[in-house]
Amino acid sequence: MSITGGCLCGAVRYEISAEPITMRLCWCRDCQYLALGHASANMLFQRDAVAITGTPATHSKAADSGNVIDRKFCGICGTHLFGLTAARPNFIIVRAGTLDDSAVFKPVANIWTVSAPTWACMNENLPKFERQPPPPPTK
Repeated sequence: MSITGGCLCGAVRYEISAEPITMRLCWCRDCQYLALGHASANMLFQRDAVAITGTPATHSKAADSGNVIDRKFCGICGTHLFGLTAARPNFIIVRAGTLDDSAVFKPVANIWTVSAPTWACMNENLPKFERQPPPPPTK
């Protein structure tokens, strides 16, 4: 399996050699900023399965979970691509909007719904977590 994607201008590209661990829609306030008011569409992978070409810029900030997240984005076009945290160094978050084939993204839950705006549209068939669900098992 190979999943590919990159930024709008093509300066940063990635190739993923594994299936996603999980796929979620996140409504935390930080993700709403990244997704222009909506939930961000996130895919979680084992870090060693993701090969990145190009050099993304980094913005680090403490998230609502308390973990500092390094958000990686293209320094040329500004496309937000990845999220990493020292609290879970084996994992990388890939923003689904950067996929070459968006059909790969199939969300399984809405998270941080406590922060969602009152007008948020959520798929009623997906589980909702008010905050962060338990982390996936580490390998």
